[in-house]
Amino acid sequence: MPRTIRVAHSPDSDDAFMFYALAERLIDTGDLAFEHVLKDIESLNRDAREGRYEVTAISIHAYAHLADRYALLPHGASMGDGYGPVLVAHRPTTKEQLVGSHAVAIPGEWTTAALALRLWAPEVETTVMAFDEILPAVLEGRVAAGVIIHEGQLTYEEEGAHAVVDLGVWWKGETDLPLPLGGNAIRRDLGGLIPEVSRLLRASIAYSLEHREAALAHSMKYARGLTEERADRFVGMYVNELTLDYGDRGERAVRLLLSRAREAGLIPEVDVAFAG
Repeated sequence: MPRTIRVAHSPDSDDAFMFYALAERLIDTGDLAFEHVLKDIESLNRDAREGRYEVTAISIHAYAHLADRYALLPHGASMGDGYGPVLVAHRPTTKEQLVGSHAVAIPGEWTTAALALRLWAPEVETTVMAFDEILPAVLEGRVAAGVIIHEGQLTYEEEGAHAVVDLGVWWKGETDLPLPLGGNAIRRDLGGLIPEVSRLLRASIAYSLEHREAALAHSMKYARGLTEERADRFVGMYVNELTLDYGDRGERAVRLLLSRAREAGLIPEVDVAFAG
């Protein structure tokens, strides 16, 4: 009987694109069966505290707190290479105006968006909201500003919001590296199964990149109202060669982000480990 591996990820077009081949059983998984669990990233971060799923998408910020239970796989990264979560406000606003004002909305305490915001503006006060409630709260004046993730990064301007800072642009200006937002993590207790699970997950990403049109069509059901053109752009932002393999540049980005966060007292010390 096949061993079931639960793969937990966000119901987003980029993750759907990444796992297309597994979801549609387009690659031979041998003695392993993959079950997909769809939840928002902050819910996945919380579930990872309990080690609920064998493989899970996880914020790089969250990984710093969970490295004793999970290891990062060397593929599956979502990196903002000169773009990333955007801090937006209802009207043109500066960093100085935000400090000491009403709280800034973040999409979860352990999201990398929240970590990047605190590195950019350590004094800012924050409040947690569901990611899809942040932009409406900003536009209605219920919060001074909010950090937008997912597809909202492409649509906030036409909805009437103003960018305060693109945290991916800021980070690249600081480091000349991409901002590592999330990755796929595997539970360490899988032991000898890790290499095979890792191989199959990488094969799924490679399949989608090689069959882009079909994988994009599959991902459209999770595109949350984006046109196909915008969904294609969004997928390209977060599923690319860095997703297939962190490489030296991606690994340096992860280590530098977590090192700076540790120096700022935002996370515990962590020994970054890539498995598989």
